[in-house]
Amino acid sequence: MAPKATRKQSPPSKPPEIFTGMVVFLVPNGVQSRRLQIWKQKLAQMGATIEERLTKRVTHIFAMNPDALLQQVDGERLSRFKGRVLLYQWVEDSLSSGKKLSEDMYDLKMESEEEYEAAKSKPVAENVSSDDDQSNEKKMRSSTWSPPASNECSLLPKDSYSPPDLNKNITEIFGKLVNIYRALGDDRRSFSYHKAIQMIEKLPFKIQNVEQVKHLPSIGKSMQDHIQEIVTTGKLSKLEHFETDEKVRTISLFGEVWGIGPATALKLYDKGHRTLDDLKNEYSLTNAQKLGLKYFDDIKQRITRKEVQEMECLLKKAGEDILPGVVIVCGGSYRRGKASCGDLDIIITQPDGNSHKGFLPKYVKHLKDIKFLREDLVFSTHSEEGTDSGVDTYFGLCTYPGQEQRHRIDLKVYPRDIYAFGLIAWTGNDVLNRRLRLLADSKGFRLDDTGLFPATHGSGSKKGAKANTSLKFNEEKEVFDFLGFPWLEPHERNL
Repeated sequence: MAPKATRKQSPPSKPPEIFTGMVVFLVPNGVQSRRLQIWKQKLAQMGATIEERLTKRVTHIFAMNPDALLQQVDGERLSRFKGRVLLYQWVEDSLSSGKKLSEDMYDLKMESEEEYEAAKSKPVAENVSSDDDQSNEKKMRSSTWSPPASNECSLLPKDSYSPPDLNKNITEIFGKLVNIYRALGDDRRSFSYHKAIQMIEKLPFKIQNVEQVKHLPSIGKSMQDHIQEIVTTGKLSKLEHFETDEKVRTISLFGEVWGIGPATALKLYDKGHRTLDDLKNEYSLTNAQKLGLKYFDDIKQRITRKEVQEMECLLKKAGEDILPGVVIVCGGSYRRGKASCGDLDIIITQPDGNSHKGFLPKYVKHLKDIKFLREDLVFSTHSEEGTDSGVDTYFGLCTYPGQEQRHRIDLKVYPRDIYAFGLIAWTGNDVLNRRLRLLADSKGFRLDDTGLFPATHGSGSKKGAKANTSLKFNEEKEVFDFLGFPWLEPHERNL
């Protein structure tokens, strides 16, 4: 039998040289080293010339913000520079859209002319970092979860992700639609608005016209129409319709109470309830739902980064008192560097792989004794029985020392061999977690916070069942690498 003909492989297409003619200097301050290297490679592959110092040939300077720029380039030299000084977001957005975008919306402007003068008297770092500096940066930004010598923590300021919030008029309206669709059980639409918010809040410019955002991912035709209506009229008719519809308004309100989902919210509406006060005498509410109702206003308040940082220190010290060497990490938006948090997501393990068993009940008791944990919402232990992947869970309410306002807190204790999956899931964000799950599905696996499991082939449109045993990875980066997803430091996961 004749051998099968092999399909001729076409050579990989060459990236479009959209940056031809650009000679760029990239200010490294405030940029994760791996991310900087990726930008350099992409720019060079697509036609740009990279300069390691600010030479006369440079046509473009890219920086994260004015402070980072002035730490690297003195004000006098900057005042003589004839090229363009742009935010790195221009590079990101141009790469995402596959074309060279207008530079006008990405100019990096100083807050005042005086900043140039003030910069002249400041010492300026060399334009090329020393080996020692790079070594220190690697130590500071290590991607591994490995704990320090102890759980002692410093209250020195940490880098925080502070979006410019220049488009609050849009993101606040979209945020209300996220909550409405979630309450109605329409997760697909809720997630679409959530993704749009994540994209818009990072923009370094105020949206004046929809043409400015047509190229952005997650901003489709429907979103563009909404944005145009908001920037033109200051409001959105779709939201106004929902807010004047009694049923939608009520179900959405009830859905904001912790523990009440779309189905329960609808049942409560059908019973004739219309306000939160109406629910106070509703006999069918569980204890957790009653607590969610009682502390509704408290739970909705954001927690400042400083308060979260201090509570993380308290939690680490309390854990060390119970089990020396225990690893306690505050995940969620705090680990991603956000300026405030909705709640505390605490991910815990013990390096020896065994003594985490039975830790959570002792830990919860200790935190109650010091008046940190106040009310329980969910408490389940599986580590000693080996059920549910051996993960122990506590959801509850806590208070900042010296205050009575309640905050939501989740404690998750993972066996060491699946801790990386817990860190990924509870760091987020939702957009990243969804992308990783879909990528795992495409490769024949099922990904969740307890592992990455080989999956059987499903029939028709049904998913296959997942295996009982997960693949083993020690670090988050190993999971990213296995799935073929570019590694992102926690502060880079605000997708």
